[in-house]
Amino acid sequence: MSYDFYYIIEKLEKEKFACEPFTHVEIKNVFSDEHFSELISSCDIYLSPQRSDKDLIKALETQGYASINFPGSVTDSDHYISWRKSKGTGRDKIINPNMNTACEGFGYVMRLYQVNSPIVAAVQSFFGSSEFHEAVAKKFNITANVIYDGGVQKYLDGYEISPHPDIRKKAATWMVNINPTVNSDLLNYHTHYMKFKKVRKYVQALWEANRDIERAWVPWDWAATCKVQDANNSMVLFAPSDNTLHAVRADYDHLITQRTQIYGNLWFHKSEASKGLKWEELDVLARAHDIFSRTDTGQGKRAI
Repeated sequence: MSYDFYYIIEKLEKEKFACEPFTHVEIKNVFSDEHFSELISSCDIYLSPQRSDKDLIKALETQGYASINFPGSVTDSDHYISWRKSKGTGRDKIINPNMNTACEGFGYVMRLYQVNSPIVAAVQSFFGSSEFHEAVAKKFNITANVIYDGGVQKYLDGYEISPHPDIRKKAATWMVNINPTVNSDLLNYHTHYMKFKKVRKYVQALWEANRDIERAWVPWDWAATCKVQDANNSMVLFAPSDNTLHAVRADYDHLITQRTQIYGNLWFHKSEASKGLKWEELDVLARAHDIFSRTDTGQGKRAI
């Protein structure tokens, strides 16, 4: 059977930009009902409930998935399963010392490499096609040569990436929800689209004025959620900028079903960023509070 997904490009071309909390495109009902039903019930996307984390990861590997080095996750399955066993005990916070300090948990992300169903093969081909990439580039006025990366991914429980605008080398990104379960909109694993709180707007201004400084992850309480992409069969696309804050914190039973997306990026060949500042270095409010606290007790008078 042949599949024609050109209608997705037509939807992208016609869809108007949304402005809040930042410039982006959101397309509802990306796939036709017939295509979407076939997609999420395919052997590459649907997985029957599993009894344990070990069984789940093994089943996904058998299905053609493999762990990937992805922000907000680890690649060692034993390490991940150990964290899952300690989740909620307090010990889980020290099990992964390399985790970004703006986050509390970490997940396990798997990408589909061995495709078995015709529709998923066609979907992979479409989102990896020059026609789709050219349509995205045109929508966001990207004129530079870019590199594509993407695929079908499953994000297991604990996956977390705190508010971040994406690094400067990323030209465009898209996320399509293809969750193989009913009422997936009610589960706690969706992408939050956010904006800086007023007292943290200086971070965005710093990035805007210094293009050599790489953008960073920031703590959750530095930003406010404006919308959540919880609709199944929806796609959000945007060109990363200094205000494109988004985040995910997955907390759900992945033995029953898994957060599943078609995920993709267009990358510039080079980036202007030459140095980075972690969120702790950007936390001028904390440093100011510390200075004034020491001043009030007489400890900081010599330094002022």
